[in-house]
Amino acid sequence: MKYSSLLGHTVEVLGEIQGSDLPADSIIGQFFRSRKYLGSRDRRFIAETTYGVLRHRARCDETLRRSGADPARMTPDGRALLEALAYLIAVEGRQDVSSADVAELLSGGEETVEAKSMTDVMERMQTEPPDVTTMEPAVRYSFQPWLVDRLRVEYGPVEAEQILASLNEPAPLTIRVNTLKATVTECRERLAADGIESQPGLHSPWSLVIPKRFNIFGLAAFKDGWFEVQDEGSQLLPLLVDPKPTAKVLDACAGAGGKTLAFAALMKNRGEIVAADVHEYRLEELRKRSRRAGTFNIRIQRTEKTSDLATTYADSFDVVFVDAPCSGIGTIRRNPGMKWTVHERTVAELSRKQYAILDQASALVRPGGMLVYATCTLLAQENEEVIARFLVDHSEFQTDPPSERLAEIELSNALVGKYVKLLPHRHGTDGFFCAFLRKAQDHIAG
Repeated sequence: MKYSSLLGHTVEVLGEIQGSDLPADSIIGQFFRSRKYLGSRDRRFIAETTYGVLRHRARCDETLRRSGADPARMTPDGRALLEALAYLIAVEGRQDVSSADVAELLSGGEETVEAKSMTDVMERMQTEPPDVTTMEPAVRYSFQPWLVDRLRVEYGPVEAEQILASLNEPAPLTIRVNTLKATVTECRERLAADGIESQPGLHSPWSLVIPKRFNIFGLAAFKDGWFEVQDEGSQLLPLLVDPKPTAKVLDACAGAGGKTLAFAALMKNRGEIVAADVHEYRLEELRKRSRRAGTFNIRIQRTEKTSDLATTYADSFDVVFVDAPCSGIGTIRRNPGMKWTVHERTVAELSRKQYAILDQASALVRPGGMLVYATCTLLAQENEEVIARFLVDHSEFQTDPPSERLAEIELSNALVGKYVKLLPHRHGTDGFFCAFLRKAQDHIAG
């Protein structure tokens, strides 16, 4: 296999990711749409190598240092190229990448000083690969040291390493079947008719896992609204909330509406769901998805802040679901670039914002109703600590552990204390936290 042009494309993608605030998957998608001449095999190599570098960047850089290169002194393109080579050779263990590929990419096949320097480093990586077990956990798993330290304190050193390793594993392609339009069996049969293999998920009754990656959004079944791409953990949260078909539900941070649509299917298109968010572009995406899914019990409302809803909806909802904006650390296996953009100050700022949203949302729950707080992060500062502070300030709420519902879906090991906690290495899902808070039946709003 000839790698020179593929490495060139990979370096280009890594450069675009480095200079953008957009998620890596969005940039890779745009890159491929503008280069339709790339075949599926080429696209797979470029995407997998790019994600590999993002997942293992610290390990790649340490491999380069031990092989005689200093990543900090390189040009951005030179560093990206050597990181890609380090990933392919030291992490993937490929033996077929040659110095000729590097020479051709850099100088059209002629051996320049730059090409000779890089190929020397590459050959040292191949002949004297560094012992990964001698690297510190932050380097071995390629995470920022502060996050490794935080996980070790909160989960213990053994489970912290299990979490770090699991976050480096690519997430499976999982879909949620839209039961407003098809059964799981019908959807699976339709996929099979298109030559697509699928298998039931581990936990969610609506989930199908598709082993082979491809452009699933081009399928007629997707365009007809038969399914949505959604992690199984994300599917489980609405299932645990379990709103009745006659319920009045607020999705206070609806975003593009993945969980909103799951609520609509659970409620069999009955009752009322208010989907609110501060970002109009996300709500516009929800409108498109809602039309495709065939839902008609969703009312979409843009807000500047959650408290704006109190004028219309004080003490109104049976369920208020706060899928709070968070650091997203539980989704790093899908978004590896996030490893390097989330900082301690980010988490502190988010924790304050999460409390404010939860505080404002509490006024919208009817007496006897349920306030549900969820994040896709693993850190106590955004999870347990937010709830602890809230309960001190709101004596009208008490925790309501969903033990019975977890037992029904055979996920009792996801109940940690009074809260639901899904972890990639335990449950095969993204990382999620969820707290169920019941409002006193006799509470009178002040």
